[in-house]
Amino acid sequence: MNPFLWLIDTIIDIYIWLLIASAVLSWLIAFNVVNTRNPIVNNIGEFLYRVTEPLLRPIRNLLPNLGGIDVSPVLLIILLLFLKQFIFWVYLKLFV
Repeated sequence: MNPFLWLIDTIIDIYIWLLIASAVLSWLIAFNVVNTRNPIVNNIGEFLYRVTEPLLRPIRNLLPNLGGIDVSPVLLIILLLFLKQFIFWVYLKLFV
């Protein structure tokens, strides 16, 4: 495998896991399982928010209000998986 493709694949996979962690943490905070006044939880939440929010915000702006259900992480994960497959497909068509 091309090292550049491996790097893109790894970055996309890590970002998908960060999106999942952000969604799970938001559920834990919403159901009062974890306390945001804990400095460790606060730092992790702040990091996940700063990393994921720049790509989630435009998707949230496009979606209609679904009554408190946020499907933007799911849509972003689907888009990232599509992007990954598209990049590999282009590589195979051009260089193999």
